[in-house]
Amino acid sequence: MKYQPGKVHVASLAALAAVGVLLLIVAERAKAPAVQPHFAEKSEAAARAERALRVIRAERLAAGLPIDPVNDPAQTGLVGLRFSLITTDRGSPEQKLRALDPNLAAVFVELLRDADVRRGDHVALGMTGSFPLLNACAIIAVETVGAIPVIVSSVGASMWGATDPELTWLDMESVLVRERVISHRSIAASRGGGDDAGRGLSEEGRALVDAAIARNGVTPIVERTLDAAIRRRMEVYAGAVGDDGYRAYINVGGGLASLGSAQVGQLVRPGLTRRLATRHFPRRGVLARMAQRGVPIIHAPGADALIARYGLSGEIAPTAAVGTGAVFYQDRYNTPLAGVLAVLYGFLIFAVVRLDLKHYIFRRPARTEAP
Repeated sequence: MKYQPGKVHVASLAALAAVGVLLLIVAERAKAPAVQPHFAEKSEAAARAERALRVIRAERLAAGLPIDPVNDPAQTGLVGLRFSLITTDRGSPEQKLRALDPNLAAVFVELLRDADVRRGDHVALGMTGSFPLLNACAIIAVETVGAIPVIVSSVGASMWGATDPELTWLDMESVLVRERVISHRSIAASRGGGDDAGRGLSEEGRALVDAAIARNGVTPIVERTLDAAIRRRMEVYAGAVGDDGYRAYINVGGGLASLGSAQVGQLVRPGLTRRLATRHFPRRGVLARMAQRGVPIIHAPGADALIARYGLSGEIAPTAAVGTGAVFYQDRYNTPLAGVLAVLYGFLIFAVVRLDLKHYIFRRPARTEAP
């Protein structure tokens, strides 16, 4: 074998680079969508979440409550008032609209499976009225994987959430149970807001929240301090299945009793966290106390981080179609073809860089002497 003497010509390297780009284009164009794990469960969960959207919209219309076509362009009926007597905090309308993607239920299915939640396990959920469809998606996902949700809610909601006093999150939850979209409902509820006791709401607002808890038949959590409210929630969860009976804890929204403080909501990464270091938390809410017991945490303070991580469309109007996004399908390379192209390109590099090609291309055949 005759090797290349001296340096490789620049033109040869340029040709080699061009061939490399061409092979890369061939590999990219050969990619095809591949079905992701737990596809059937994800599809079922997303379809149920889409039905939840339709059921709540129908309930709002039946109750004679208006739908704002400007702030709720898809007219889902799940975008509430900016200000009401039960509005507890600020909120972004765009953030609330993006959280109306039914495929978020499929994201929760994947997170639960990643947390090794199995049929018959108990999953604790803490949620507020700020993201009603996200709440429904979490419950639907737990039920879809065959686990049992144990839910504690707070009624107050940030702007554009379930802020209508006549159609709070607890009312929506009751409708979903009545229409058999979900099978489980909150076993206890607090007012939410400051100290989880409705601080910041008017007396009339607190009365409306208390009335919603009463008409939905949910056990009220009424404590004077946030620490007492956190302890009470832990007692409620323990009373349902025992101190160590949970396979995962899901937080939806920014409820103070669940997080302990607003800063904790920023410290915990959205999605699944198997082991959470809580020693620097300013106050340990239910989330941190569950984590201290080794319970995996699924944190969903909103939908945006989950939408970005799991490749959902983030469409607002119309809402995203069921079964779309990287949580269902992801483009994969054609592995055999990519392997062949890699070997071929490796051979070309070796031939151009190491072999004396002129010798092999332009050499004359050896003459044969006459006898």
